[in-house]
Amino acid sequence: MNRRNFLSLTGTFTGGTLLLPNFLHAFGSSKSIITGEECVVFIQLNGGNDGLNTFIPFENPLYYDLRPNIGIAKDKVIGKTNGMGFNPALKDFAAMQQNGHLSVIQNVGYPEPNRSHFRSQEIWQTASDSKEYINEGWLGRYLDIHCHEHQPTAGINLDAIDNLSLKGKQPNSITVKDPNRFKVRKDSDETQKLSDNPQLDFVRKIASSVTEGSDEIQKALKNSKSEITYPKSGLAKNLEWMARLIKGNLNSKVYYTSLNGFDTHDNQINSHGRVLTELNDAVYSFYTDLKEAKLVQNVTIVVFSEFGRRVKDNGNGTDHGTAAPMFVIGGNNKGSIIGTNPNLTDLDHGDLKYDIDFRSVYSSILENKLHFDPKNIGIKNKTLAGLF
Repeated sequence: MNRRNFLSLTGTFTGGTLLLPNFLHAFGSSKSIITGEECVVFIQLNGGNDGLNTFIPFENPLYYDLRPNIGIAKDKVIGKTNGMGFNPALKDFAAMQQNGHLSVIQNVGYPEPNRSHFRSQEIWQTASDSKEYINEGWLGRYLDIHCHEHQPTAGINLDAIDNLSLKGKQPNSITVKDPNRFKVRKDSDETQKLSDNPQLDFVRKIASSVTEGSDEIQKALKNSKSEITYPKSGLAKNLEWMARLIKGNLNSKVYYTSLNGFDTHDNQINSHGRVLTELNDAVYSFYTDLKEAKLVQNVTIVVFSEFGRRVKDNGNGTDHGTAAPMFVIGGNNKGSIIGTNPNLTDLDHGDLKYDIDFRSVYSSILENKLHFDPKNIGIKNKTLAGLF
């Protein structure tokens, strides 16, 4: 087994108790958890969220002409400002925006968009061009440079599967399904002697660091509690775990999770309303929890999807499209609506044309929240102004 494959195995835990023999702990432990107060939480909406029914151009008659079956009625739109407003399922998003804690970035996308879920997610997760293929994720590349040595909890992915965004040359992130069950223990029957084999010692060093990661997670959970009652949903549970880890001073720089259900080809009014409600309730609980802990200014929440939907409905839903809004909550963002309202008269084969490249948003986050030069990981797009 080569080092890279071993790192992939040691960097991922989806719950349960991992048994490691003692010889894998023999290299010792160096307390190398990242210090610093700010962190970024990413919530990925899988399936392609319909941006036009999320942040709605209710004053544009073309919206209703092109969406006679699924358009959200004007009197149901909330948080209205400058001809735009939120889906009624996002009542707390609207409140956070009006309170100055949520920014909307309109018409986000990239040149030559790809309408495949898997490829477009890959583009967003690696920050590549549409025809460029990169093995490491943009956050993984950031952590490779930021972490001076292997730091297994520099990034935390709350999910059942790994996320390409966090993949780097070194395993500086861990995928955990249930942090409460993520415990590493020793097998006392194994020897603790070091070998004369550099590769084996390398394995021992990595495993020791993973053990440290488990210890740090358990310490953070012990030092924190939930201040509020979260909704009973998968996303809410993941965000509750994140709040516990942040309040427990785990000091991870990046947290990541996802929500499925946004591929709304059919029955969109009902299905989209359900997933937006889950998103709204979970995120607002997380925001409230952090706010009560006086941490919301240190935590930046980024909500995005791999693409939007086509402008015209298909009768009962929408098909794969291109540009869509992103939302940024907390982190002392300016609470602005950035960009122009969607242009429904100038379409690209029925799709919205993007105005803001998603990598410009990444650049702003790296510069302003992670204090890192985006050019060091190959992001050359101009930093989005007005977000922080």
